[in-house]
Amino acid sequence: MKNQSTKTIQKHEATDLPSALIDIPQLINGKKPAVFLDYDGCLSPIVKDPDKAVMTQEMRDTLQRLASVCSVAVVSGRDRANVEKLVQLDNLYYAGSHGFDISGPNNMHTEPGGASEAVPALDKAQKTLDERLKDVEGVLVERKRYAIAVHYRNVPDDQVSKVLQVTEGVIAEHPELKKGPGKKIMELKPNLDWHKGKAVRWLMNELDLNKPDIVPLYIGDDITDEDAFAELQGEGIGIMVGEHDDKTAAEYRLEDVTDVLAFLEALTQTIKSQQDV
Repeated sequence: MKNQSTKTIQKHEATDLPSALIDIPQLINGKKPAVFLDYDGCLSPIVKDPDKAVMTQEMRDTLQRLASVCSVAVVSGRDRANVEKLVQLDNLYYAGSHGFDISGPNNMHTEPGGASEAVPALDKAQKTLDERLKDVEGVLVERKRYAIAVHYRNVPDDQVSKVLQVTEGVIAEHPELKKGPGKKIMELKPNLDWHKGKAVRWLMNELDLNKPDIVPLYIGDDITDEDAFAELQGEGIGIMVGEHDDKTAAEYRLEDVTDVLAFLEALTQTIKSQQDV
């Protein structure tokens, strides 16, 4: 694992980044990509109800074709079983709960981050959040295997500050947990040195992808994806979908899920063309 403190991470305004669609052959420069990507906001649009974030069959078919020519992993804050059920492809790797729970072909299943230590604290925090936020309209306290997501996208503006204050208060009561920001979400995560970037690195090592002829490529839309962008900066390709409330360590961007689909289709064709040479 590379020590992030020894390298300077370059941050950019997402709107200043060049499109990843401009010249894909030049982007991967003759190398074979290993593709890592988030689910919500990348494979499916962001929706008010997380259970309705459904991927299109066209996107599923494209992912399947891409996975037939290179390694593909979905790295999500969702539970691993949940994102696996949404994608419905058995030739992909799945890193759920921000990489604490990983599965893949050939019966791969591991939990490399040590998150099980935080389960009792998560159980207690969930009960407290349910009680303290029960009267807030539109709030959703979503329990995951190794996290709790407090969604406030549907909360009235004058109640958002209460949701954030209550959630931060509960986090403060449990030193085993830490805050994880997102788009209209505040997460309670295990207070461990593990994140999407480390999960990507773990997969690269496990799948023997640290080779000169392979380029890792990460597509994400959220603040939680910044750890992966930073991890790969200087050796891989970070692609930001849309924008969030901060600068990004990605070097390229795509506008939306439609752009992601076009990019994955073109990337698949580029890889096939390289193989035919």
